[in-house]
Amino acid sequence: MRPRACRTCKIITEENVCPICKSTDLSDDFSGLLIILDPENSQLAKKMEIDREGRYALKIR
Repeated sequence: MRPRACRTCKIITEENVCPICKSTDLSDDFSGLLIILDPENSQLAKKMEIDREGRYALKIR
């Protein structure tokens, strides 16, 4: 299964439903990859309003 990005929270998943927000609005057309390991101390995570570890898309079409 191809990885897809959630349009709501931007996490990249291979599931049919987003594991964070439970949205089904997923896209396989995304670019950029941001891996968050420590969301509490990451400036990028704060800027993107991410509060969980994971792989995130930077741009989703």
